[in-house]
Amino acid sequence: MAAANGSACGGGGVDKEKEEFKQIYGVLKEELLRDPAFEFTDSSRQWIDRMLDYNVPGGKCNRGLSVVDSYKLLKGTNVLSQEEMFLASTLGWCVEWLQAYFLVLDDIMDDSHTRRGQPCWFRVPQVGSIAINDGVILRNHITRMLRLHFRGKLYYADLLDLFNEVEFKTASGQLLDLITTHEGEKDLNKYNIGVHRRIVQYKTSYYSFYLPVACALLLSGEDLTKYGAVEDILVKMGIYFQVQDDYLDCYGDPKFIGKIGTDIEDYKCSWLVVQALERADESQKSVLFENYGKKDPACVAKVKSLYRELNLEAVFLDYENESYKKLIADIEAQPSIAVQNVLKSFLHKIYKRQK
Repeated sequence: MAAANGSACGGGGVDKEKEEFKQIYGVLKEELLRDPAFEFTDSSRQWIDRMLDYNVPGGKCNRGLSVVDSYKLLKGTNVLSQEEMFLASTLGWCVEWLQAYFLVLDDIMDDSHTRRGQPCWFRVPQVGSIAINDGVILRNHITRMLRLHFRGKLYYADLLDLFNEVEFKTASGQLLDLITTHEGEKDLNKYNIGVHRRIVQYKTSYYSFYLPVACALLLSGEDLTKYGAVEDILVKMGIYFQVQDDYLDCYGDPKFIGKIGTDIEDYKCSWLVVQALERADESQKSVLFENYGKKDPACVAKVKSLYRELNLEAVFLDYENESYKKLIADIEAQPSIAVQNVLKSFLHKIYKRQK
């Protein structure tokens, strides 16, 4: 699932909102550690405490903070009451808990070594396969928090339904990614733009882009069934975001993006390889088939050289400009100015990003 790189949530030079958001994490964690549904021992409470701190607040918290930002834009105010800020932040943290659950299990499936600059949770001494159960606990914490803080709300059932729906879509996207890119013989013939779009849409777009806005809409008393067009726009934005990621993996400056791209070595169903396959002649395809997915730097260099030959940098810039134009047109067709503001705020955060 989508990796979350970056400094700790609420790290250096934070504004008041980030600081408040981080404090609410502490409140929610304490409530979970005192959940009366389970008879905690000292050791089990300490384990959960440490597991949460290690896995939940370590990223940039963009998804969680997006719930708060979107709710403010929908309300047309920059100032929320204490209760509004708490409820919006709680939903934001539920999104972050969902992200943590996905990443803990994803790292096990991918046999990864590091996440956010530290060893993956399952690689920590004494954790190992207990991380699988920790993933299950992280997912269950979401329903505990929703039950505690939203049970009396008219939209409570809609919230539960939303998180269940998004989890199902994401897990199904993960399955598609695993069986397409990890299982069996390496076969580039399986890779095409439709496969790429489907993996990205289900594995990343729904939980990273649609879920935070859907939470804010429910909090504002809106009926999600009336916002199908908004869902479509956010899913398209998520696909555009992942295409940028695929592009930056190859063309971004590692010093700037904070990581060295390995999509070629890892045999990823990347937008770039899909575009290359569509444009390559038979001899160029044979270069791809012989070198893609190999760790040897000489093989990686040959793939990158082919990308240059096919002018994929220009292909991406055209795609970026066209995507932006289409997204803006779709956004401006929305009847609500507040909803337009939410969508534009998402788009402007990612358009022409360099990391």
